[in-house]
Amino acid sequence: MTVRVFIAGIMQGSRTEKQLHSQDYRTELTDFFRETMPELSVYDPFAKNQDSVNYGNEKGKETFLRHNRMCGTEIDLLIAYVPEASMGTAVEMWEAWKNGAVIVSITEMTRNWVIRYLSHRVFPDMESFKASVKNGELAALLAEHGKE
Repeated sequence: MTVRVFIAGIMQGSRTEKQLHSQDYRTELTDFFRETMPELSVYDPFAKNQDSVNYGNEKGKETFLRHNRMCGTEIDLLIAYVPEASMGTAVEMWEAWKNGAVIVSITEMTRNWVIRYLSHRVFPDMESFKASVKNGELAALLAEHGKE
């Protein structure tokens, strides 16, 4: 079985202007998975929607809802990168949780209820997450939940 991964994470966060947070974490995660777990099928919603901040209402709504449907029906593992609160990521996490997907968060917001109660594992930073992948913890977590 191919494990289907969705990279969720902050895009606009709490910004009110048409500006995104850095999306470098997405490329970093995708490249890391290619090197360490090439059997995974990784989907990065930003890679296919790099101009999303400029989408009109119709296209924006369709994209938002499509990604949430994916999280609710098509994925096995959701990686949530949330250095600060992200409403879109919270919705994706909820849909993935309802779908029975494994949810791993990379954040220091361990007191946030969405992070706390929907994540199977929480890592404070990218380095500790990568270490867990390299030492087999992520593979064991996937196996534990029948997502191998």
